[in-house]
Amino acid sequence: MAAPRTMFEKIWDRACILTRDDGQSLLYVDRHLAHEGSGRGFARLRAEGRKLRRPDLIFGTADHYISTKGPTLDDIDDPDRRERVALCAPNAEEFGVTFFTLGDPRRGIVHVVGPEQGLTQPGLLIVCGDSHTSTHGALGAFAFGIGSTEHYHVMATQCLWQRKPKTMRITVDGERGFGVTAKDVILHIIGEIGAQGATGHVIEYAGSTIRGMSIEERLTVCNMSIEAGGRAGMIAPDDTTYDYLKGRPFAPQDADWETALAFWKTLPTDDGAVFDREVTIDAGDIAPTMTWGTSPENALPVTGAVPDPADEADAGKRAALESTIDYMGLQAGAPLSDLTVDGVFIGSCTNGRLSDLRAAAAVVKGRKAATFAMVVPGSGQVKAQAEAEGLDRIFTEAGFEWREAGCSMCCGFNGDIGKPQERWASTSNRNFVGRQGPGVRTHLMSAAMAAAAAVTGKFTDVRTLEENA
Repeated sequence: MAAPRTMFEKIWDRACILTRDDGQSLLYVDRHLAHEGSGRGFARLRAEGRKLRRPDLIFGTADHYISTKGPTLDDIDDPDRRERVALCAPNAEEFGVTFFTLGDPRRGIVHVVGPEQGLTQPGLLIVCGDSHTSTHGALGAFAFGIGSTEHYHVMATQCLWQRKPKTMRITVDGERGFGVTAKDVILHIIGEIGAQGATGHVIEYAGSTIRGMSIEERLTVCNMSIEAGGRAGMIAPDDTTYDYLKGRPFAPQDADWETALAFWKTLPTDDGAVFDREVTIDAGDIAPTMTWGTSPENALPVTGAVPDPADEADAGKRAALESTIDYMGLQAGAPLSDLTVDGVFIGSCTNGRLSDLRAAAAVVKGRKAATFAMVVPGSGQVKAQAEAEGLDRIFTEAGFEWREAGCSMCCGFNGDIGKPQERWASTSNRNFVGRQGPGVRTHLMSAAMAAAAAVTGKFTDVRTLEENA
């Protein structure tokens, strides 16, 4: 009888073509996602006289370099980035790939578009030239980011050399408290295990709290696996997954659906399968959470206070705390809820989906922005649906800017950045030094929490607003 296997091991075994004596394995790639940064790979193929090995398995969209202020090429100020976006359509036509270019209503952030279009499916090995490819694991895929050399290798061969990572299961059980979102859950997890806590591991998220999440919430959790050092994040497919995928444009149809469903149901981790590391989290311990420093692990409840370096016995850690506090312009012991904000960004592949915009709009409705705030939908379809529901009017009537879909301020490659020393509330996934502009101080939080900051002008426990709504 075969030994019980984890979900990750089942997908790895299916994808593995061979393993060398040095431990490197050659994996077959089921889905290759691309964006405008893929132009160099197409150029190299052209220069070397090669074709894509499987053009039918590569799908792309423009997201990183496009302007959120307008929908055309002319709205992109930087000429180099404008050229990269302009090349998407001719590259797609020449090499026979599906690419959602400017003007296509399906265009958006690649990690929003993939699940939305049904390209992301259980059991697939998915790669993309972007670290937050881990997002797609929310539907039971093994998905991870790759570098430019690996990107070209997949283009030319549809295969990739990798060393098998270890496995880690993070089990979150219990009912979430009032006002606690998926973003709070993952920030709490990273705060508990640290930014390197999952290094070298693929994380499987499990437990009643995870099973009770919608797909969009699961996408948020898996998106930030990389911020805990993980190679990927995964959640076992279940009825919630199947209901989400059924009928989507690129999902299996008719008889193929039944075949796919039968396969998907074999993927969850077997009883008795062993993980290299286990972590257990009580959902009851999680409150609305935000980051205070320059790493996602600097996470605390919004009701908390800035740590005091004097309380740290280790000299190296104490020095690091002092440096972080200095960069962030904070005072040790200061309540987080006393901090005022200069700007608010709601969007990104972490929290730019329709459910995120609905949550933010519920906080904003009937209130006015107390500081600059912009809302950037994660895709053209999210934008259209939000507008059909009137969410855009809620935001604009409150004084928020309603933008075109794109990565926007999450990466800051497109002109959406703050000014030095400004303090921003952000729904994105990284708060590194300079991530959203030189000298900008970024605090990560949920869409509802960011909306609360926008209408109060400071970091606010969203529960106090929702209770009075």
